[in-house]
Amino acid sequence: MNHLNSNTQDHLLAVLDKYWGYKEFRPGQKAVIDAVVSRHDTLALMPTGGGKSLTYQVPTLATDGLCIVITPLIALMKDQVDRLRQMGIAATAIHSGMSYSQIDIALDNCVYGDMKFLYIAPERLATESFRMRVQRMNVMLLAVDEAHCISQWGYDFRPSYLRIKEVRKLLPDVPILALTASATKLVAEDIMRQLNFERPNIIRSSFARPNLSFAVRHTDDKNEQLFRVINNVEGSGIIYMRSREGCEQLAEVLRQQGVSASYYHAGLPHAERTLRQEEWTSGKVRIMVATNAFGMGIDKADVRFVVHYSMCDSLENYYQEAGRAGRDGRRSYAVLLVASDDNQKIVKHFEAEFPPLDDIKSIYEKICNYLQVPIGDGIYSSFVFNIHEFCIRERLFGGKVRAALKLLQQNGYMTLTEELENPAKILFCVSRDDLYKIRIDRQDLDHIIRTILRMYNGVFTEFRAISELDIAATSGYTVEKVKELLKRMWQMRIIRYIPSNTSPMIFFDEERLPTKDIYISPDTYLHRKQLISERFENMIIYASNQAECRSVIIQRYFGDCEAQPCGICDICLAKRKHLKDSNNQLLDVVMEILRKEPLSAREIARQVKADPQLVAEAIDKLKDKNKISATSDGKLTIIE
Repeated sequence: MNHLNSNTQDHLLAVLDKYWGYKEFRPGQKAVIDAVVSRHDTLALMPTGGGKSLTYQVPTLATDGLCIVITPLIALMKDQVDRLRQMGIAATAIHSGMSYSQIDIALDNCVYGDMKFLYIAPERLATESFRMRVQRMNVMLLAVDEAHCISQWGYDFRPSYLRIKEVRKLLPDVPILALTASATKLVAEDIMRQLNFERPNIIRSSFARPNLSFAVRHTDDKNEQLFRVINNVEGSGIIYMRSREGCEQLAEVLRQQGVSASYYHAGLPHAERTLRQEEWTSGKVRIMVATNAFGMGIDKADVRFVVHYSMCDSLENYYQEAGRAGRDGRRSYAVLLVASDDNQKIVKHFEAEFPPLDDIKSIYEKICNYLQVPIGDGIYSSFVFNIHEFCIRERLFGGKVRAALKLLQQNGYMTLTEELENPAKILFCVSRDDLYKIRIDRQDLDHIIRTILRMYNGVFTEFRAISELDIAATSGYTVEKVKELLKRMWQMRIIRYIPSNTSPMIFFDEERLPTKDIYISPDTYLHRKQLISERFENMIIYASNQAECRSVIIQRYFGDCEAQPCGICDICLAKRKHLKDSNNQLLDVVMEILRKEPLSAREIARQVKADPQLVAEAIDKLKDKNKISATSDGKLTIIE
């Protein structure tokens, strides 16, 4: 790698200080940034919370041009854009929750404006509107987050990621930075091949967390162990559970015991979740009991403990969730509670991940019918998808539906995004001319229609995002009145109306096909099954381990074969205690031998069944404690 001159380094540090207030980079960050500035294709393996975003944000701000960031995490995308804008940096995003007109405006701003960052979901790379404009953008870097999604050897393979190399052909001179927190050697090599790296270039950051003490507690009384942690470790904490009901019940148990606790899961309204997270972040609530829905956007450095009440399905997920403790560098604790029947629960969960192929096809058909997408239609379209309502209507188990959607995604049919805040949308079902022929008895309906037509274009040709609040302000009605009138127009079949909501969305990667034409590759099915099985097995190995440093197991899993024992996990502490006990026993043995007669160190070593080096250390320790001394002829004797 070329060494950067001091002026370049000073400029990068100036950017870091100006926008983030840091005086220096972390070691892993600096190596990646140097590679990016030197315009080398780079694969960066960095742990979650390791500051990945700075590795493309700082170089972009230090040079002319735009950075395109490809990421499947829409919530993270919106969070990053909001943070950049708060710092006065021009950034925008394109994802499945936006209308065509919103996407056009964002793309035009990247071509003609002074935009520095464009965050885009991978499924949008295939659209003609993006491909036509991207060649006219002044792109200086292509950053690929969650880069393991491009590898069919990876657990979370997404066909839409394969379109990135097509974008590279449109931007032949633009370097690429691929970022991931989890990639085996096979996956890493596949990432570089799929992204057409000029030459292999991997920069691996350490996955060690020197201040984080990992521990596993085997018990059938998890509450007793949990209260030990809560009572012995001061400060705030997170308790992860698998089920929503379990979160609510455990939070109530904690409150009954006088512990300040709340719960968080995807079943709560968005505003309620935001409020609960803010109360925990600010310290008003000490402990959050949560499903894995709690994690995105957590910016709390002083979390002192993370307890997993339920076992994770992979070490990747466990490391990410446990790693939310101790980001301020102070001693913190990550505790996994394991009951005797947990392995059976994991096996049951594993089996639920793989519905029969006919069931997957049936779920595909039911989803298309639920969304009213006709055969031959739907390609590159997005639809709000209330999975809970769908499962109730179709009498289906939610886990089975999610598993089917994952396999449909990996075979390139449709993608389920994470939850989004979706604005209200309307589409007029009648033409403008026919609209004026409809007899509307109520004056307020006529007024609201005129208000909408003045405020929004395109409402006769596509679903248009609207703001019920803005319509209320313009019309003079209350927000509740606006919603009531919109619903009435919906009932009269004047408009189609989707109220504002917080819900996942389904994006159609292909047009809807006849159910008989849906093909789930057996190789994909079996390969995914094998990968998930391996992830489960590695988690079980970690949980059942009683001999090796837990930090070493985790680091080796992420590719660091030279990891050293941490000295602070439960295994290391147990070994240290055992060694201390053994040393104390050895001191007693040496003293017992010398009570019989004075002997030389060599003579003592012959009588003790232990490593001679340990015997020598024991003798030195007894000398330091003034328990024994050496005579003039070199013999050791007890000091009376």
